Order: sequence, then structure tokens, then C-alpha cells
Amino acid sequence: MPGPHDDLEQLAATGLLRSLKPLDSPAGPRVVRDGRELWNFASNDYLGLARHPRVEAALVEGVGKYGAGSTSSRLVCGTLPPHRLLEEKLAEAKQSAAALVFPAGFATSLGVIPVVCGKKDFVLLDKLSHACLIDAARLSGATMRVFPHNDTRKLAALLKNIRAKHACARILVATESVFSMDGDICPLCEIVDLVEAHDALLLLDEAHGFGVLGDRGMGLAERENLQRRITFQMGTLSKAAGLSGGYVAASRQWIDLLVNRSRSFIYTTAPPPALAHAAISALKIIRSPEGRALRVKLANNLALIGSGSPTPILPFVLGDNESVLAASTALADAGFLVPPIRFPTVPRGTARLRVSLSAAHPAEAVNALRSAIDAM
Repeated sequence: MPGPHDDLEQLAATGLLRSLKPLDSPAGPRVVRDGRELWNFASNDYLGLARHPRVEAALVEGVGKYGAGSTSSRLVCGTLPPHRLLEEKLAEAKQSAAALVFPAGFATSLGVIPVVCGKKDFVLLDKLSHACLIDAARLSGATMRVFPHNDTRKLAALLKNIRAKHACARILVATESVFSMDGDICPLCEIVDLVEAHDALLLLDEAHGFGVLGDRGMGLAERENLQRRITFQMGTLSKAAGLSGGYVAASRQWIDLLVNRSRSFIYTTAPPPALAHAAISALKIIRSPEGRALRVKLANNLALIGSGSPTPILPFVLGDNESVLAASTALADAGFLVPPIRFPTVPRGTARLRVSLSAAHPAEAVNALRSAIDAM
């Protein structure tokens, strides 16, 4: 019987073998790895809040007030004041009746979609949807249909056909606001109109839009003034908020149903209360004039690198694994941490460098990276 050695050899032969490479410093815009100082363009800390003094202080304060851990699941005895307050603040920010916090973004999608849809239902996914949405759709047992990336004509045809044949089925459309490997955004206005026209539900994953888009940083839905028309606004606290955890904002009834049926919520220890306490501080910063100023700084960095994109994710597609690995190594030698992204994270033949910009990057670092990429 083949063992793990055979699988590892196959990964190595195809340029897909990965290994953990710890940092020798705290995460931030400047890091140390393998004894070398590098400008960090691999992080999703888009606003630099992971090292913000008030967020750090809130985390320490939370430990002093509530201890290090929650000790049990939320339904047993693990719900503490910061969990409830964070959910209230998220619901208010997302213009929803209620919200629910999960230990991670991946756990959020796994906890939501199988509650919403079952074997007689349908989940429609954008082809470039994140793995958490795909895995959650499979776990639900619903019939899964995939439409080409941002193709609203195909989505409309799928919705029309399914609704004509299955009048009583739940149909859930799941997509991302900002796609994590391409940095482009979904045609949200068109998708919302289509979902409403066919009596379907919409789950919008704002993982990479939260903190970045919208006047107060609440994502693409806020920017397009569509928050009240989206069934499930999902997101994470591990990117622009600088912490970890996930959330979903929805109606009170949907949230109550999730509390009763969501397995990744019910059967896991609650996130540390100190983390929720710190997330309240991060959310306050994101929605404040300071958060707006950080988004302006981020936009200025995007202008420096000449992307023309409204999002901080910049892909440089090279195609094959060997080329992207060599390019990432060359950039590290030049003083930049830029990750090589390969299958299965992206489709075969689209291996790329993924540059993530942050408001914490100084202009000189962004200009230097641009020159290094141009010289490759």
C-alpha cells in the first residue's frame, strides 16, 4: 500500500511540495526569516492593526479581565460579555439584526452553509470561490453548481432553470466580495438583483473586503449600499482587523437557527474572550476617521505600485511552478517576502506571486518592490 512518502515525492516532483518557514520576529511590515530582514508583502494585515497599540493593549486588558480562554463551547458556559458585545457591534456595523462569531473564517462557512442548505437544495458558487465555501457546500449535501468567474449571465441561467424545476428548494448563491488570489471584486449589484428575482439567498464572503472597502470599512456591500439586501454577510477578523476569528451577520431568526444547528459553533470551544475584546477595539478603529485615514494610506500605496486596483491583492501570474518559486526566491534575495501561490490554491497553469499591500508599508518599500518586480 502506498504511504505518505509516495505522495510527498509526487508533490516534490511537480513543484508543489510546501513546508513551514517560521519567522524569527513578530509579524509586521518588516520581518526576519532565516536570519534575513525582509519587507513583508505576504501578510493580509491590510491596515496594520495587528501591531496597533490600542489593539495590542485591548488584548492584554482582555486577558486581565476575562482570562486566557473561554473554557467551553458557547452553549455550555463559554459565552462571555465580550462575545456578546462584539456580535452587537458587528451587527450594527453590517446593518443586520444580529451576528454570530466563530473561531475562524473557515469554521464560519462550514457552520453556516450546511445549516442553510440540505440534500434537496442547491448551492451556486463562483468558480474562484475560496476553499471554505467549496468544502461547506460539499458538506451540506446540497446539489452544487459552479458558474464561471463573475459571469452573471450564466448565474442568471442557472437560477432560472433551477427555480423552474424546484419551486420549493432553497437556492444559495455564495461568492466573495474581493477574490483572495486575484484581488478583483464581484458584480454585487447584479448578483443581488438576480438573487431577489429568483427567490434565492445570498452569502457574501467579505474576508478581503472588510476593513478595506466602504466609507467606514465594512466592505463591498457597504460601498454599494446593499448590506440590508444580503442574507448572509460573512467575514473574518484575521485580515484587516489584525486578529483571528470569523463572523456572520444575518437576520435574528437565521442567527438563532445557527446557534441551534451549526456544528462548528456548537461543538467547539468559544474564541478566547480577550480576542473578542481586542476585536471590538479593532472594529472601532476601522469605522473611525483613523480607519478612513488608513484606507487612504493603503490607496496611496496602491497608486505607487501602479496596480489600478481598489484592493490590496496584486497577482503577478507567471504560469508554471518552477518560475514562480524562482521569482519568489529572487525577491527574497532582494529583501522582499512575496509568496509563490500554486495549485490547488489557484488553477493549474496560473501559478503566481501574490503581493499584499498594507497601510503599514512605507512608500520607499513599495517603490523598491515595484522596481524589483520590474527588473525580473
